Amino acid sequence: MEGKIIKIISNSFTVLSDTTYICQARGKFRNLKITPLVGDNVIFDKEKKIISDIKERKNSLVRPPVANVDQSLIVVSVKDPDLDLYLLDKLVCLVEFNNIKPIICFTKLDLLDDTKNIDEIKQYYMEIGYQVFDNKDDRIRNIFKDKITVFAGQSGAGKSTLLNILNSSLNLKTGEISKALGRGRHTTRHVELINLLDGWCADTPGFSSLSLNEMTPSDIRDNFVEFNLYRDKCAYKDCMHDKEEDCEIKRRLGTDILKSRYENYIKFLRKEKI
Repeated sequence: MEGKIIKIISNSFTVLSDTTYICQARGKFRNLKITPLVGDNVIFDKEKKIISDIKERKNSLVRPPVANVDQSLIVVSVKDPDLDLYLLDKLVCLVEFNNIKPIICFTKLDLLDDTKNIDEIKQYYMEIGYQVFDNKDDRIRNIFKDKITVFAGQSGAGKSTLLNILNSSLNLKTGEISKALGRGRHTTRHVELINLLDGWCADTPGFSSLSLNEMTPSDIRDNFVEFNLYRDKCAYKDCMHDKEEDCEIKRRLGTDILKSRYENYIKFLRKEKI
């Protein structure tokens, strides 16, 4: 039978098919140095409760160890903590690099006296192709169906609050997203997808602290999606939009290219930390 791994506790794998089965993995995976992950689509024997094969993954993450992620909901606070565009662009770049669709959700807009600047920033990200919501936008409920979604964002950004809005039965206290999504276990390896609005979701502990060191400068450039719209007009075919002359990206800075995006791109290229 075919199914999907939705929970792992130590060496026990909960596989969802016509119902749920608690399975073990064949020893061959250990010999092949393959680790079954939550999100894996698998072939298993429902009588023997043995996973015999893992279907090809479209992607996988290390933190959390989840496979076949469709999208990442990047939760960004605009106040307490203040808006961090460096972190937002870093997360968007990392998510793009991992072949995952970024979706942005701004939170705590009610704490601002004037949202004009935030509205302009939201509009820019939408214009370059991203879905953008705020946490009180009811349309956000429509993005989860039949998808595996990972939540990302800095501590205090409002992920728990957002999950409570989306599923009030979770009744999470601030900071309890890790409990709902299967973290905080010290003695047992435990990763779990939870059902959310006819889809599945997981937290991304530590994702915001990941570096870009695994990405080449070209990887970083290519995952700033708006640059790809204009790079053919640069004087150099492989322009890095940094120190080169006659660069179309630099010409469009402040009009078609958001200044903060470009500044963060340069920091990423030089692996600067703030």
